Amino acid sequence: MQELPPSYYAVIFTSKRTMGDNGYEKMALTMEELAQKEEGFLGIESARDSQLGITVSYWATLEDIKRWKDHTAHKVAQEKGKSEWYEHYQVRICKVEGSYSFER
Repeated sequence: MQELPPSYYAVIFTSKRTMGDNGYEKMALTMEELAQKEEGFLGIESARDSQLGITVSYWATLEDIKRWKDHTAHKVAQEKGKSEWYEHYQVRICKVEGSYSFER
């Protein structure tokens, strides 16, 4: 992901999945496609191993984050997450004041 000018917000979603896909992968792709169309969306990064998943989405404002949280299709995904896809998850919202990177 390219460097973003501060300041912006990061939503850090960490999760432990249940066994099996149960439609998760398809929904995750749909949510990413929808989020990319939302006002204030700046980018997304994600990693998962057999135990832990971490997805960080970047947003221009807290209002943009709230609007995405309340998006109708996202609410459906949230409910499926609670009922089928996650053993546990946590959401953290952070203001990014600066960043740096290295690339070879």
